[in-house]
Amino acid sequence: MMDVSNAKSQMRKGMLEYCILLLLKRQPAYASDIIQQLKEAELLVVEGTLYPLLTRLKKDGLLAYEWQESTQGPPRKYYELTPLGQQFLDELDKAWGEISNTVNYLKK
Repeated sequence: MMDVSNAKSQMRKGMLEYCILLLLKRQPAYASDIIQQLKEAELLVVEGTLYPLLTRLKKDGLLAYEWQESTQGPPRKYYELTPLGQQFLDELDKAWGEISNTVNYLKK
């Protein structure tokens, strides 16, 4: 039987940006919190993958961050959606709906 792990990995990578934006739509979050929430949703991500993606999304104007004091060490960087990020997420929502409809149609 063919190994589907590479295909599954590529699918996860394609969804990761969308999933992060969905999480940040709910509330601002610290990187470790994002990793934990993705893990709870069974989408495993490591810091080495997450931080470059957060940096790119910030550079693209989709995210902003704010330093907040922590009771457990140094201040933490909390990420949040910008208005542009919300617009981008709205477009991804539409695209996800279209993709989902296509896949569901083809699975019949």
